[in-house]
Amino acid sequence: MKPGPRNLITDVPGLLVGNAQDPALRSGVTVLTAARPFTAAVHVMGGAPGTRETDLLAPDKLVAEVDALVLSGGSAFGLDAASGVADALRKAGRGFAVGDIRVPIVPGAILFDLLNGGAKDWDENPYPALGRRALAAAAPEFAIGTAGAGYGAMTGTLKGGLGSASAVLGNGLTVGALVAVNALGSATVGDGPEFWAAPWEMAGEFGGRGAATTFPTDEPKPMKRTGEATTIAIVATDAALTTAQAQRMAVAAHDGMARALVPSHTPLDGDLVFAAATGGRALTDPVADSFALGHAAACCLARAIARAVHAARPIPGDLQPCWRTRFDPVDGQTTRNVFP
Repeated sequence: MKPGPRNLITDVPGLLVGNAQDPALRSGVTVLTAARPFTAAVHVMGGAPGTRETDLLAPDKLVAEVDALVLSGGSAFGLDAASGVADALRKAGRGFAVGDIRVPIVPGAILFDLLNGGAKDWDENPYPALGRRALAAAAPEFAIGTAGAGYGAMTGTLKGGLGSASAVLGNGLTVGALVAVNALGSATVGDGPEFWAAPWEMAGEFGGRGAATTFPTDEPKPMKRTGEATTIAIVATDAALTTAQAQRMAVAAHDGMARALVPSHTPLDGDLVFAAATGGRALTDPVADSFALGHAAACCLARAIARAVHAARPIPGDLQPCWRTRFDPVDGQTTRNVFP
């Protein structure tokens, strides 16, 4: 297993990602889409999720494919980002055909960033417009760190952000992860710079500090209140999967969240993982390949979470320090994919 050429979820052929953010709002939206509909599923393990159109992703539901997946800040207000995406897709002639009408299928999930210091006194919900902007920006290359849905994200200790990672498996399949990290827990071990995800790091992608040598034994205390935390993610592959198989990949990917954030899946988090499968490559061995996809999805998600925190950059008014500011202040800020 090795990273793809971009080390982004868009190493899965056909996938595109777009970001849009508003610096005054201190929030943003990230959209994953493709030229044609793709299989999708979801699994929720947090106690405080905020979602749109996730029930239809169950394996027994009629519509098996979606046109886009949306990750957004803004709490419940951010759910309207998917409405903006759906409007733009409908205008482009995309969507599930019902007679001569097209209905774009756009599930979404949100995180809470309403108390991060941004201007939230809007007269009109800004998220539909941010959703349209993010869709219009969809491309193979995109920024991570302080961007898109992770623009105003925080964790229990350090500034959060948007992260992504990919892997090419020995069987030829590609897996990628995309995540907005706004967790109650911490991505780093104790007061040090080492990431919990260090054992899965590839090619120094989040600093190359290696694993911590000591670990905290005290019981963690919640650093946020109910509803203020959430890590929302997408894992994707070019494999041809059924909705049920994609859902199993999403379930396995949650292991990566638990490897990278401590604690995770708490009653105060809305932790959620979407799975997407473009269907470009058939499974040669359904058992072995599904096993490998689940493992790779978990590894990619752990790496993407660490990359999100590692890539976050400071902006005026921050309520938390960035990893770079605290642990690597002389870094030349040349990390690939970090900045717009």
